Amino acid sequence: MMSGTWSRLKKTLLFKSNASPASSSHLPPRLPNESDSSSPPPRSSLSSSSSFSSRFSRSLSSSPRSSKKTCAICLGNVRSGQGQAIFTAECSHTFHFSCITNSVKHGNYLCPICRSKWKEIPLQLPSANADANRNAAGRARVSPYQAPFEDYPANYSRPQQQLPPHRPEPVRYADDEPLPVSSTDPMMSASCAPSNNVFVKAIPEVPAVAAPESVSDFAVLVGVRAPPLLDDARQYERAPIDLVTVLDVSGSMAGSKLVLLKRAVCFVIENLGPADRLSIVSFSSSAHRKLPLLRMTDRGREDAKAAVNSLISDGGTDIVEGLKKGARILEERRERNPVASIILLSDGKHTFDCILARRSHQNRTSSDFPHILGLTNMLPPSLCPNNRELRNENNQHSFPVHAFGLGVDHDSSTMHAISDASGGTFSFIESVDMVQDAFARCIGGLLSVMAQELRLTVTSASPGVGIDSIPSGRYASEISDQGFQAVINVGDLYADEEKEFLVHLSIPECRIAESVGTVGRTSLLKIACSYRDTASKAMVQLEGEQVEIRRPKVVSRTDREVSLEVDRQRNRLRVAEGIAKAQEMAEMGNLEGAQAVLAQRRTTLLTSASAQAGDGLCSWLEAELMEIKERMENMAMYEHTGRAYVLSGLSSHSWQRATTRGYSGNVTTIRRRVEAQAIVRLLPMILHQWSAWFQNHKV
Repeated sequence: MMSGTWSRLKKTLLFKSNASPASSSHLPPRLPNESDSSSPPPRSSLSSSSSFSSRFSRSLSSSPRSSKKTCAICLGNVRSGQGQAIFTAECSHTFHFSCITNSVKHGNYLCPICRSKWKEIPLQLPSANADANRNAAGRARVSPYQAPFEDYPANYSRPQQQLPPHRPEPVRYADDEPLPVSSTDPMMSASCAPSNNVFVKAIPEVPAVAAPESVSDFAVLVGVRAPPLLDDARQYERAPIDLVTVLDVSGSMAGSKLVLLKRAVCFVIENLGPADRLSIVSFSSSAHRKLPLLRMTDRGREDAKAAVNSLISDGGTDIVEGLKKGARILEERRERNPVASIILLSDGKHTFDCILARRSHQNRTSSDFPHILGLTNMLPPSLCPNNRELRNENNQHSFPVHAFGLGVDHDSSTMHAISDASGGTFSFIESVDMVQDAFARCIGGLLSVMAQELRLTVTSASPGVGIDSIPSGRYASEISDQGFQAVINVGDLYADEEKEFLVHLSIPECRIAESVGTVGRTSLLKIACSYRDTASKAMVQLEGEQVEIRRPKVVSRTDREVSLEVDRQRNRLRVAEGIAKAQEMAEMGNLEGAQAVLAQRRTTLLTSASAQAGDGLCSWLEAELMEIKERMENMAMYEHTGRAYVLSGLSSHSWQRATTRGYSGNVTTIRRRVEAQAIVRLLPMILHQWSAWFQNHKV
């Protein structure tokens, strides 16, 4: 049911410009062998609206033997003796050799006639005299294919591609489009903002502890949840965003990767509002700003789509330069939207450094990556806050990089290190046709920020009660005053998003009166939360309920029952720790030990109270452990997809935020069902909200 809902949602959101002839011309071309996921794959004809496809379909149906006499690509005669090489495929269909090799270069490995998959793929080396911008029929290509360096013989001199001239870039990127002037009175906005604030909760591990006992490592679950996104845009506005997409256009991105990348970015463009601003940076051997920071009005969308469709693939990969330029755009802008972020997509092979390029990517492991530290040290402090001390800079602004590693050959360790250092997430896009779904999952959150600068403060409420530890993942936490107080910095919170943390306490014994039936109580924690509301732009202070437990002389059996919510969060932390430990073993080549750790964590999980109660999160965690174990079956499989899958999962656990991981296995099925529910709920509200905002403000 959810898969059907998700398909309908994607059809609704996929390029609203399809209904607008003015904007549809900017969309990237569909792949010849691609069809909608909701429809069965084509068998007897190709789905296209062009006259070429119509002629092609008629030629296939005209006679049973017509495909043997006519090239199905150019519709020319394929008889021998006419000066053109002829390729006969395994399925007995024949084509001009130049036509079929051009088709293969763009990622089409199926027979254009019968759709059978070929084992023998025709390959043609580039000719130095050929026009790289023309195909065999003399027609110009929008995005000429350039084979990656590894496809050329060592003694082959690669011809230089004629790239379009780049516009001169300013010395400083202070040319961002001004933000719209809101006609809404800030005081009126604050008074009209809804009263539903961030929800704060605190749950003790058990409701009672025997009075004569002192307990260590007692867990209290402290959580926050953002309010949902409302339908009434006139009363409540979400925070607009300044977004920079940093896109890999190196030679290895040629073909279907680049086509699907263009389509995914156009999806992002269509779903940004008129107060959102977008800038596009492309990088290969060097980085170029293709679009300044523009508002996504109708004119802005047209300019953005034109910039996207001008991208061509060529050269090496210098990820650092692309990120530096993206960071400068956000650092040097004249005006600032409340939310700012960078989306990085690359196949992850950092080939610009000649020393790194000489290393074999397939033989690398995380322990062989001293260059990763060098790469993160080269990032500006706004992307890697740890570099502020190294460069003696006090820049208070930081921008998370949400990194997307594309394909099974990308350098997942580098991509994960970049996102982790900046405070962003890392997603593993195992199949190129998942790019748009992965972007939608990320954009759905960035376009629904409800609270910013969120801080949780927990304070001891009784003498002797001390805060021992808070496993908060990648969220910064600090315990002060000898365990009397602790602070957790959460930052941005998306609509309906929830963060949960276990606060481990030491509880002293309790002296109570000797009278019969007297039951003492111990107050454990006081909870406070502060954040900036995106509707009123004002700081909000919340005081949560004080957490306390009963202290009877003797604890009943019911009082010993552990809270399922606390147990569920403890299970998640144990599984995440087990995955991290297994990953370390796998990097050292100890796959047997890694699988033993995963099996042990699964056994512990299944015997827990929440798993026995049929908790959904526990089922998801079990599926995750089984999927990782399968991807660690041998070293070849681990290096192929296992490492990227594990690192993406660790990123998700560290930030308690959804990431894209692979496309197969039980864990993905469960994960997509859960995430689809949130996406289905959020994105239609976002689109409706910004449509109303645009009409009211007349920007």
